[in-house]
Amino acid sequence: MTLPRPGADPLTPVRIVLVDDQELVRTGLRMILESEPGLEVVGEAANGTDAIEVTRQLRPDVVLMDIRMPLMDGVEATGHIIGDEDNRSNVIILTTFDLDDYVFDALQNGASGFLLKDTPAADLIDAVLIVSRGDALLSPTITRRLIEHFRTGVVPLPEPPSLSELTDREREVLVAMARGLSNAEIATALYVSETTVKTHVSRVLTKLGLRDRVQAVVLAYECGLVRPGAN
Repeated sequence: MTLPRPGADPLTPVRIVLVDDQELVRTGLRMILESEPGLEVVGEAANGTDAIEVTRQLRPDVVLMDIRMPLMDGVEATGHIIGDEDNRSNVIILTTFDLDDYVFDALQNGASGFLLKDTPAADLIDAVLIVSRGDALLSPTITRRLIEHFRTGVVPLPEPPSLSELTDREREVLVAMARGLSNAEIATALYVSETTVKTHVSRVLTKLGLRDRVQAVVLAYECGLVRPGAN
């Protein structure tokens, strides 16, 4: 089901860079995105190396990044873009390959979203708007594969010291996020307001030094705070 759109402002459009080695794919994406008022494609690149340079020059709000490309793949390019101290761009990985290694590596490198190329056009637009606000998203298929990655015997890492800085309530919120609950669902489960949940989420990300919910989910599974299949 398509989420209600946050509503892009045509006066301050969301600026997007498209990265794919197929010109036809980039053209199709441009047509879809620019059909929505308030979205503007400001640049394109055909490989990861050029993507880094174009993003550095244009400073878009969102980068739509393919994975398999010549010279440098999208996973590595994402790491360079997110690792840039001056970067303010968020990256959505858009690919036909829903393989576990790609998913995990892209999220580890700082991607804020991961969608398959057969995603409906309306959902793609919604994803760009959501990520442009600094939120993160994963398709249900990708979420299942991420959880499965940790179900296959990955040895948990030690808890980072920053986890001890979380209050009991903040740890509850982190666990709930890792289990895929939305802010509204967390609010219902903990008998608090959604505004309070948003505050807790923000504090969790700040204390752990994380960019978004995706990184929080990865950390929770990595250190064994949440185990696949546990209630």
